[in-house]
Amino acid sequence: MSLAAPAPLGWRFRALAAARTVSVAGNGFGRVALAFAVLSVPGAGPAEVSVVLACQALPQLLLILVGGVVADRVSRSRLMVSAEVTATAAWVGLALVSGSGTPSITGLAVLAAVSGIATAVFTPAMSGVVPQLVRPEQLQRANATIRVGQNAALLIGLGLSGVVVAAFGATTALVVNAASFGVSGILIARIRVPDPARASVRLLVDLRRGAREFAARQWLWVTTAQFSVVVAALNATAGVLGPLVATQHYGGATAWSIIIGSQAVGTIGGATLAARIRVAHPIRTAVLATLGLAVPMLLLACTAPVWLCCAGMLVSGIAIDVFGVLWSTTLQQRVPEDVLSRVSAFDSFGSLSLAPLGLLVAGPVAAATGTGPALLACAGLVVAATLAALISPEVRRLRSVPPAATA
Repeated sequence: MSLAAPAPLGWRFRALAAARTVSVAGNGFGRVALAFAVLSVPGAGPAEVSVVLACQALPQLLLILVGGVVADRVSRSRLMVSAEVTATAAWVGLALVSGSGTPSITGLAVLAAVSGIATAVFTPAMSGVVPQLVRPEQLQRANATIRVGQNAALLIGLGLSGVVVAAFGATTALVVNAASFGVSGILIARIRVPDPARASVRLLVDLRRGAREFAARQWLWVTTAQFSVVVAALNATAGVLGPLVATQHYGGATAWSIIIGSQAVGTIGGATLAARIRVAHPIRTAVLATLGLAVPMLLLACTAPVWLCCAGMLVSGIAIDVFGVLWSTTLQQRVPEDVLSRVSAFDSFGSLSLAPLGLLVAGPVAAATGTGPALLACAGLVVAATLAALISPEVRRLRSVPPAATA
């Protein structure tokens, strides 16, 4: 492993990075505001919040493969602008429904679903557009730069959202999120990338091509499968088991917010570190890094002191973004540009496929065995999935790509 001096990045990439920073900061407001907007509906409770959030999340999972196909057919920058315009309209609609005086769960759910569709279109286009904006040798730094901005923006957005909701109401915070997507769309509109030089064919044909490209690379599908297990364990910990431990042993939400906030700080450090390092075997390093996510699970299972749990979460945040930067860079280097968005969509679909399961089973398992054993099981899943992935020769041996050899 060696340190490398940062390379300068062009104005088009800087516009993209700024757009992502602004919209992710807005998302920090949106996450909190949407839940409180639902709770402002007379008679609404946790079940209604779950329904609306599920309506937002489901299109992201179900339509991301279609989004990948579309992103490989048209100009990715124009597609991203269209997605941001759609998201702006959806969040303006959510603000109008929330502030109407007679908000409805149905209206909030439908508009939340529209915002989820916009995300499903935007995400694979974003993955494919980065290599079109920077030189091959700049990819790792570019991915890290985006993630540093996103992580810092999300931390700020989440931190300020509660203040805004408490002082001005959920509707104001929803407007802030809508404005962030509008600003992002304006910034991305300055970026021009060419249309793909390929004929448009049927959707299913394009999907099959993407599936073949995904399956042809053992390192790709093995690591995606491994990370799907890691994400399920992480969701179970952050969404259910961690808050339970905090309530039972640490005094409740304040302690948990400090613990989980430490992970967000760690992601900034992880992306900053990943911008600087060069490794000979990026996938092996990325997969090994995910072992860091088991650390806070073990500490929470043992009801370690809050400061130690914070340190563990800091480690896990660093691990998440070291993985993310190395993974995104290798994907962009190793997958042909004309199928990159489709392959990225298959990666996202696979990585998130078990996430709902982690949330669904965490509560019943904790009720049956206790939160400690459930957290130990999560840590065990992370370790087992990681060791299983390392059995793959391609995961262990795939080498960094010299810029001249990038696909």
